Amino acid sequence: MSASSGAKIIARALHDLDVRVLFGIVGIPVVEIAEEAINLGIRFIGFRNEQAASYAASAYGYLTGRPGVCLVVGGPGVLHAMAGIGNSSVNAFPLLLLAGSSETHLVSKGAFQELDAISLLRPHTKLAIRPPSLDSIPKTVESAYRSSWYGRAGTGFVDFPADIIQGEISSQSDVVFAESVAHPPRGGAGDEKISQVAQLLKAAKAPLLVIGKGAAYARAEEDLRTFIDRTGIPFLPTPMGKGVLPDSHPQNTSSARSTALQKADIVLILGARLNWILHFGEAPKWNPSARLIQVDISAEEIGRNRGDPSLGIIGDVSVVTRQLTNAVGNWRYNPQTSNFTQLLTASKDKNEAAAARKLSESKDKIPMTYSRTFDVIKSTLNSLSPPEDGGVVYVSEGANTMDISRSVFSVEHPRLRLDAGTHATMGVGLGYAIAAHAAYNSPSPEAFSGASKPKKIVALEGDSAFGFSAMEIETMARYGMDVLVFVVNNGGVYHGDSASADEWLAMQQATTSGKARGLRSTSLGWEVGYEKLAEACGGLGFLVRTPQELETATREGFKAKVPVVVNIIIEAGQGGKLEFGWQASAKKATAEKKGGAKL
Repeated sequence: MSASSGAKIIARALHDLDVRVLFGIVGIPVVEIAEEAINLGIRFIGFRNEQAASYAASAYGYLTGRPGVCLVVGGPGVLHAMAGIGNSSVNAFPLLLLAGSSETHLVSKGAFQELDAISLLRPHTKLAIRPPSLDSIPKTVESAYRSSWYGRAGTGFVDFPADIIQGEISSQSDVVFAESVAHPPRGGAGDEKISQVAQLLKAAKAPLLVIGKGAAYARAEEDLRTFIDRTGIPFLPTPMGKGVLPDSHPQNTSSARSTALQKADIVLILGARLNWILHFGEAPKWNPSARLIQVDISAEEIGRNRGDPSLGIIGDVSVVTRQLTNAVGNWRYNPQTSNFTQLLTASKDKNEAAAARKLSESKDKIPMTYSRTFDVIKSTLNSLSPPEDGGVVYVSEGANTMDISRSVFSVEHPRLRLDAGTHATMGVGLGYAIAAHAAYNSPSPEAFSGASKPKKIVALEGDSAFGFSAMEIETMARYGMDVLVFVVNNGGVYHGDSASADEWLAMQQATTSGKARGLRSTSLGWEVGYEKLAEACGGLGFLVRTPQELETATREGFKAKVPVVVNIIIEAGQGGKLEFGWQASAKKATAEKKGGAKL
């Protein structure tokens, strides 16, 4: 066989692993890998920052159910991509990170972008490895790929020294090429444990299912729908568990979340962790006497915080759900055994009425509120693409933007909502949007959900969050991605600090003059023209202040074939309390318990 370079062998390994999309930023020497991958038909999406590229690759892994792959240069490229490694690990998204490094004979000499990436990343990845020779490249890549995917998903890392990438092998006869990796085996639980859990559910007076993004990743939607419909048990999705079962399902308790947690006595937690998102399973947010049964692929999660280790099940959510469906047989929850469902209904009605009242009170207010802003976007998008069709993927980040919009936009199918996730990571939004576009709208899409395709990718961005990765608008434009981006602009982190341009300018002057009462740590620029960035990159930009302008921009932006940024000027909210809704204090939770459930 003819001579081959290391770059060609690496690209061939990716191709043999059925990698179709490669995210990253190139430089010497990894540019050779990217070019060889392109020659083999692998799509390369080049970003403006390694953080965004690594976030995109990790989200692609979640959406497709196979590892997303990211390629970066050594040294600073690896350091920037560490953000994606953390994101992959904490969210259990499969990611294969490939990086270049300096020549092996120059190690310790201060070589170009020299970094001992293996030592740096070994504690943060499932496998960090370097091929010792060109003929070992394929199996090294295959091992890292499998490692990132099997078990609890995370990151596999392969370091390629420049002399490996640029080296040549005279014959490929000694090369053992990579083979396609089968989907991970799915495990279930023993009959005794399944029977025990089934009996607890059947005896419960107030049973509840909590559905997390792990259930979405496991593609458990059909099995869960069968179980929920058969048993009649109420369920509560986590933010990224939305859509595994339709938001419109009558047993969905999202609008009565506090009541559901405080009153449930037996809780089956499917693919969700008892971390801050679920208040650690602790009182006063939860019923202190409730028994919490975790189903998770990771043994380390069983018994964590208030989970009951004697009841926890290590296994695949889909498999375990099928086992439980068989175990409960024809049993169906009887709501007459307690007042649980009546309490849920009363709480739901109360909270939805309060939300409607709040929206009505702000209907004519200019600048618009968050509630009014999202209501206009929702009603317009729903008229263009009904939620039941599954034609819209929502990406959301920014404390208030993410927290408030979560309960506004209905998601009827799985894996159509992405947010800042377990680490509450700001800056993931545009990378996630690019990943979603690549996953759902490529010529040969690897992600599927709902009947509608292609899908419109809609990013709901706080103005602070948007700033982390705003230049990826150019990436979208370059690759013809018609992403619709809403920047909710209140001029600050959490909230702005000025009600007028004159007030803001006075504060700026005080800051630049070294005087008191200047701009605060949360301040951003006054009515920054974010929409102009889209225009500069070949997309469309809209600056809107009124509901009518927002509706028009939403309609035109939805139909556009280029990236669109809609810059929405909303009320600054100056003087408001700095608070993220998910981190309500125990004192606040206690007050809610006394005064009634809060949405």
